[in-house]
Amino acid sequence: QVQLVESGGGLVQAGGSLRLSCAASGRTFRTYAMGWFRQAPGKEREFVAAINWSGRSTYYADSVKGRFTISRDNAKNTVYLQMNSLKPEDTAVYYCAADRSNTGPSVPQRAQGRSEYDDWGQGTQVTVSS
Repeated sequence: QVQLVESGGGLVQAGGSLRLSCAASGRTFRTYAMGWFRQAPGKEREFVAAINWSGRSTYYADSVKGRFTISRDNAKNTVYLQMNSLKPEDTAVYYCAADRSNTGPSVPQRAQGRSEYDDWGQGTQVTVSS
């Protein structure tokens, strides 16, 4: 099992930026894919972005494409989510997740599914004011 700890959330005005971080435990972080999800009050947890083990392949939800960037630093066991041009509808708790069975060269479309992921962090709150 992998322990995941998110950080970097907070309150920001619409149009602003935040960078979320997710630190992972263990020695095999560099071998598997990672994802970010979010959950707004009263809504289901939804996919935001995913990245393969090397960082060369990424996949985004249409709602964040062009505004958010997922990246990773395998030397630091950390995955990031850079969020620009934030909107009030981006307000949610953001979770990182590990897909330890995805060790391939690309991020498949199924990476959007919550069931693909084995481990989850506790979440970090992002609030965007209008």
